[in-house]
Amino acid sequence: MEIAVISGKGGTGKSSISAAFASEHDKIVLADCDVDAANLYIIFEPEITEKSSFIGAQKAEIDYSKCTNCGTCIDYCRFDAIKFDNGKVVINEIFCDGCKLCSRICPENAISMIDNAENLLLSGNFRHGKMVYGRLAPGEENSGRLVNLVRDKAKKIAEQNNIETIIIDGPPGIGCPVISTITGVDHVVVVTEPSLSGMHDLKRTLELTNSFNLKTWVIINKFDLNSEFSDKIVEYCNHEGIDVLAKLPYDKQIVDAMVNCKSITEYLPDAEIVKIIKIALNKIINF
Repeated sequence: MEIAVISGKGGTGKSSISAAFASEHDKIVLADCDVDAANLYIIFEPEITEKSSFIGAQKAEIDYSKCTNCGTCIDYCRFDAIKFDNGKVVINEIFCDGCKLCSRICPENAISMIDNAENLLLSGNFRHGKMVYGRLAPGEENSGRLVNLVRDKAKKIAEQNNIETIIIDGPPGIGCPVISTITGVDHVVVVTEPSLSGMHDLKRTLELTNSFNLKTWVIINKFDLNSEFSDKIVEYCNHEGIDVLAKLPYDKQIVDAMVNCKSITEYLPDAEIVKIIKIALNKIINF
């Protein structure tokens, strides 16, 4: 069973809930698919047993033994990635889109395309089972492809170790990485918060999950910060036929747990919010 935890916007507490879910069993595969900003490894400190590079794109590189500083590449670059610096043509790797045009039009054949191998796919053991995550280098693209690799690796590890449940911590938003995260999963949990922006992004996220015909649940985190807006979210979900899985109160101790590199389930196993999270996860598993 694959359970993906996503959110329409950042800051809803999605990763905290994913960590809590992952801490409920001692035989689980946790896949952190928020490859642009993976952070669950900070909490769980996995023992990395396998690491590989992911080639997401290519970058342009200048051979200065051939370059005459003619500036032709600067004129053609539409990403403003090439400029003169102290009379020398230089390429900004962050701005470079890897389109290869500069390498094709350079009259001296001084520019070549090289693979960027700074993106990583990592897997290993953590205190509740196995963990897989990706780390995309700054400015890199193809995050959707790296998400696919993380999920494929998680499935392979689950099969090899006879693990039935995979918890996926997805990225925020509704873009390509999110689509790669939820495609083909058994359950999607959308974490939202009681605010106007939270409500707006929740609607967009539910439109996405509905288009994939996925069983979708909603968790309203920090619901007591705006009970009136929380009621509106419940009303909307009921109207759309979406199950509200849980309403979690604001709890400062979740932050304290993260500071201590623990999930709230590990940090305060008898807390009221932990009981609500356990009930929510059992609803999904026993659905």
